[in-house]
Amino acid sequence: MTREPTSHERMTGLPWDASYQDGPAPWDVGGPQPAVVRLAAAGGFTGAVLDAGCGTGENALHVASLGLPVLGFDVAETALAIAAENAQGRNAEFTVADALGLHRLGRTFDTVLDCGLFHTFDADERPRYAASLSTVAKPGATLYVLCFSDAGPDTGPHPISRDDLREAFTSQTGWAVAAIEPDRVLTRFHGDSGAPAWLATITRGQACIEVSVR
Repeated sequence: MTREPTSHERMTGLPWDASYQDGPAPWDVGGPQPAVVRLAAAGGFTGAVLDAGCGTGENALHVASLGLPVLGFDVAETALAIAAENAQGRNAEFTVADALGLHRLGRTFDTVLDCGLFHTFDADERPRYAASLSTVAKPGATLYVLCFSDAGPDTGPHPISRDDLREAFTSQTGWAVAAIEPDRVLTRFHGDSGAPAWLATITRGQACIEVSVR
């Protein structure tokens, strides 16, 4: 797959796959995020589910255990290999895909999960990412974004504000923000309580939009 490096990769000088080559990545906590477990228990996932930036697949596999078909994508092939090995016959697929060019998947989904991907993009990339997601979300689909927040002490390395979310997920990129609530996201460096996070619930608009592809 040919793609341009993301802002995070340009900043670190390393591809995302490098995060998985010397042991668990900082965000790989060995199980699904509690926020995702709560959403699943409340019936938040329906129909075909897309896990954006799935990593080693813990969240995708938890949702798949509910009997829903799940596709997880990432650019880190080491992580995807681990996810596929752990699938154990559950209705989950894993594939390499560019988050900024998701129209190439040729599929659409009823629910989309972004757990820890949005906050890795810079201000220029976020609207492109939101528009890319809209190409694979069915009209009326629900998107959940769990990202580091800028509220409270001990924030994560890429803190996001509520305004950052609202500025990316607009009618121009195909979305309407329904709610942004404080939550927590577990990492390997923030202790048992995790880092401050936002859990945003966002709805795909009914009208189709034109997305520029670069």
